[in-house]
Amino acid sequence: MKKGKSRLFYCSFGATVIMLLASFAIPQTGVITAGEYFESESCTSVIVGKAATTDGSTITSHSCDSNTDRTWITLVPRKKHKAGSETPVWLGPKETTGPNDPEAIEAGFIRQVAETYAYINTAYPVMNEYQLAIGETTFGGKRELQSNNGIIDCPELYRLALERAKTAREAIRLIDQLTKEYGYNDVGECFTFADKNETWHFEILGPGRGKKGAVWAAVRIPDDHVGVSANASRIRQINLSDPENYMASDNVFSLAQEMGWWDPASGKPFEFCYAYANRNSMGCRRREWRALSLVAPSLNLDPNAENYPLSVKPDKKLSVKDVLDIFRDYYGGTPYDMTQTITVADREGKVVKSPIANPFMSNELRTFLKIPSERTIACPRATYVTVTQSRNWLPDAVGGVVWLGYDNPCTTPHTPFYCGITTMPASYMVDGRAGYRDDCAWWTYRKVSQLCNLRYQEMIKDVTAVWSAIEEKAFTDQKAFEDQVVATMKSNPAKAAEMLTEYSVEMANSAIERYKKLEKELWSKHTRYF
Repeated sequence: MKKGKSRLFYCSFGATVIMLLASFAIPQTGVITAGEYFESESCTSVIVGKAATTDGSTITSHSCDSNTDRTWITLVPRKKHKAGSETPVWLGPKETTGPNDPEAIEAGFIRQVAETYAYINTAYPVMNEYQLAIGETTFGGKRELQSNNGIIDCPELYRLALERAKTAREAIRLIDQLTKEYGYNDVGECFTFADKNETWHFEILGPGRGKKGAVWAAVRIPDDHVGVSANASRIRQINLSDPENYMASDNVFSLAQEMGWWDPASGKPFEFCYAYANRNSMGCRRREWRALSLVAPSLNLDPNAENYPLSVKPDKKLSVKDVLDIFRDYYGGTPYDMTQTITVADREGKVVKSPIANPFMSNELRTFLKIPSERTIACPRATYVTVTQSRNWLPDAVGGVVWLGYDNPCTTPHTPFYCGITTMPASYMVDGRAGYRDDCAWWTYRKVSQLCNLRYQEMIKDVTAVWSAIEEKAFTDQKAFEDQVVATMKSNPAKAAEMLTEYSVEMANSAIERYKKLEKELWSKHTRYF
């Protein structure tokens, strides 16, 4: 992160352009035209209750679909702190060039707690040592709500929640406390929480220019349901007389009345998403439709509807593999598959898909070929995709696992990182945004992904064969390995932590070496086409 950049730079990529353009239109007096929105089509999150998974784990996820978020990942250990001390909060830490970036910007200071928990430090921190996990999508919301009187932004709320909370409910209450005291300065964000027992869909926005605080609502996802967030606010009516399933900020109704966005005298019900945001983006709604339709095709959801259920009961229980399949989806077999109309005649004269038919073609090429553009769930600009498991029947160190893959999920394997590990692979701790580096894991996967785009229909077969074999081995070996760790943990916790670390690092490093070889294989096999 370099000093002097606008605060607006440090938000998710899909919202960044709109926010930067908006910044030129907002004078220092803060005059904002009513009805203007920050909008985004940058991330997707799928969340699964424990009774909806094949093994009883809770799952949340995050496709960090950005051209700006940092690529380095570290492990932050548990720490003790002096009584009465303060700690800085940072402006856009997800953008820094490394874990010790000397030019990171301090936004302010907050009171430190006696002890902070260990967590896996992705661009948006993902899981802590107590198996509390978070997914994310930006939905923006009404521009009037972004406050200039606060010091905590979205990725910092992630970090603070994972440092200080053990459960989703505890994290939500903590966020309420922190934003009341120090103020939330970001745009509308959705956090999809999963702890060892519950899953929650949480949405938060600022309280308005010149105000300190936040406005938010949270809905518990039923244990036997699957939910999705895709850059649009999804919470509609809330029932605060049912605290087991609904939570909200003290001002959730009053702020909407104060701003003239809801009048209880009208007789119309309060709906969070319409009071504070909108449901206009088809790129967001189409992803909601597709994710929910993949898990519950029996519902026959309308792909052009404005609203869908916040969560649905799946037709069958989901595994981690099933959730990854959702993130690899580009509407194949539907009218919205952008590859279906690009055809050629093969040597026998049969009409087949063209070798260049690619769901991730540039906008310029799609325009030239007159193919309507769709924002699919699979995204070629993903920095990484995480799918988490939290499991209440296992010790925390082994029960919490993050399945992580860099770049486009269609071309990358996802390998496990347990929340009890003590370090990440060396190539995962290298920044790739500043420029190409041979020792950066993100670039190893990105090179294969970009190469595959040249003749997608042929190359994706070779690439899929490699990543699917890597993932299949990881899924197959998981149970036996975890049993060994649990047995070791009873007598030697330190040895168990060492086993988890070695396994996670070796699995990741083996995948990287295989992809370096794959890149050469693709050049050799398909070079006549370049």
